[in-house]
Amino acid sequence: MNALLKSRPGPGADYAPSDDLRVRPDEVLIKVHRASICGSDLPIYNWYSWAPERFKTPSTFGHEFCGTVVEVGASARDFKKGDFVSVESHIFCGLCYQCQNGQRHVCREMKIIGIDGPGGFGDYAAVPARCAWKHSDDSLKDLGSLFEPFGNAVYSVLVEPVATKSVLVSGCGPQGLFCIAVAKASGADRVVAVEASKYRAELALRMGATAVVSPDEDPLKAGKVKDGFDVVCEMSGAPAAITAAFKHVRSGGRITAFGIPSKKIELDWANDLIFKGVRVHGIVGREIFETWYKTDRLLRSGAVDLRPVVTHTFPLKDHAAGFAAMSSPDKKCGKVVFVP
Repeated sequence: MNALLKSRPGPGADYAPSDDLRVRPDEVLIKVHRASICGSDLPIYNWYSWAPERFKTPSTFGHEFCGTVVEVGASARDFKKGDFVSVESHIFCGLCYQCQNGQRHVCREMKIIGIDGPGGFGDYAAVPARCAWKHSDDSLKDLGSLFEPFGNAVYSVLVEPVATKSVLVSGCGPQGLFCIAVAKASGADRVVAVEASKYRAELALRMGATAVVSPDEDPLKAGKVKDGFDVVCEMSGAPAAITAAFKHVRSGGRITAFGIPSKKIELDWANDLIFKGVRVHGIVGREIFETWYKTDRLLRSGAVDLRPVVTHTFPLKDHAAGFAAMSSPDKKCGKVVFVP
């Protein structure tokens, strides 16, 4: 097969023939239909941050993908050739305390497809059968790679109900844009977004934001919210945005923490957290597989349309153009999707 191979340490990757794919008894072999770039793929491709310490070369990467089952391992149950699946990127052990108590998304032995082992940027990918989500049909086939990242947003917004509530979304990358759509579809009273990029601000409005403000503007004023937002979804990881989240949430409100900061954050623990009675939910991936059912229903019902977020589609062989779009300093892109 052809695959996007991280052949050696350093920036870039090679689109080249690869024969290192092996299908274990508990796995299914997938012919990849779509694969999309996650922000966490950028450190691997450009070789910075955590990637040099964790990612082992040579290997393929990419963990957002979907496709058709073409081979089923001897011990892989409930799958057959021709099934269309999306992939849950978190490989959970199924045996630890968390896995056995409904918390597989924070498994103590967690491994990630495309980071801790071969991924989906290729013609084919082998994944544990327990990580394959089987679709009832192929009507969402071209959006199948987005189930994994969209699931992050579904979990982020709906960790508690948002109907009739005011919601602030900080950061309008793909995850933030997804959050806006989920909040709107779930009955939020108003959804205000914070975004510096004019391009992404326009996408936020298309996805249903009531208003969009820049980081130096007051979102409370824009949203006509007097005492603070009921819910703040912090999706950017920017230190200033994290600090602002605690200022903009109302007393007794909720903060969803998804964006990962590049450094430690200082917090006024007493005044911003304790005395305000704020609930903070850390979001790791998706609840497996509860979030997947919610994701499927939101998309199949037509309550959420993800297509406006997909701003770029490239053949996988044109990977350099895809990663350049994702890495552009002007942020003139939403989600980038590859077609093998």
